[in-house]
Amino acid sequence: MKFGVSLWLWTSPVTNDIIAEYAPKIAGLGFDTVEIPLEDPNALDCDAARKVVEDNGLALTTCAAMGGGRDLIHPDENVRQEGMTYMKDSLDAAEKLGSELFVGPLASEVGRLWKSDEEQRSKEEELLVTQLNELAEYAAEKNVTICLEALNRFETSFLNLTSQVTDIIRRVDHPNCKVMIDLFHAGIEEKDLGDSIRTAGKDLYHFQVAENDRGTPGTGQFDWDGIAKALDEIGYDRHIIIETFTPDNELLAKAAAIWRPLAESPDQLAKDGLAFIKKLLG
Repeated sequence: MKFGVSLWLWTSPVTNDIIAEYAPKIAGLGFDTVEIPLEDPNALDCDAARKVVEDNGLALTTCAAMGGGRDLIHPDENVRQEGMTYMKDSLDAAEKLGSELFVGPLASEVGRLWKSDEEQRSKEEELLVTQLNELAEYAAEKNVTICLEALNRFETSFLNLTSQVTDIIRRVDHPNCKVMIDLFHAGIEEKDLGDSIRTAGKDLYHFQVAENDRGTPGTGQFDWDGIAKALDEIGYDRHIIIETFTPDNELLAKAAAIWRPLAESPDQLAKDGLAFIKKLLG
């Protein structure tokens, strides 16, 4: 198992200068992995970023930034095409960076909310399966696995539960298309966090953690012993990534609704969170 942290804990947008600044810090804090958000995959010098990360002894994962115009199931075909272009550009970048994973709420733009009747939802699910099939084939050529994430009801009206994501992934039925869980979102939507992990089972390929308030893992209401037990039961041995956000960055704070400090500092959140999850799972 590898323990990592997202650069979004500290800042956005993520550039080569940011990667060069924070990779030594992340390694010094004791992490194994840095997660790099691909906000603009064409703006990164991927070869230079990969060298910095590797020189600091870190593994690397990548995640999507699903802003406006990045949507695989939008009613407008042009928007869907824009979303597919972003995905393929990101998979190109992931390959160059040496990341085996590209993860996130890939289905639609974060914050887009709409009500679907049963017929419309069925069509949207079928469209997503078709899009993910194409992306999984593309990802396989890059030796990258894409992982689909559920979001809470305030950030999407489409996929809110691990069971919904797992159903989509099993319909795609491709080795390069799997499930991820973000505990913050699952903590809002799921009846039992352990059961959500067991639902994903062997298809769980990525796991992001924070506390129920999006703060330091281990300081809130989550049943961490139940989480650890479920991960052990399914034999999960992949990346555990702390993903949360700083209120000090206006762009991030607004996007993630972080209106107050979640810890003494991002560094302290990283340090304390890592110590907790290592003790729990290491």
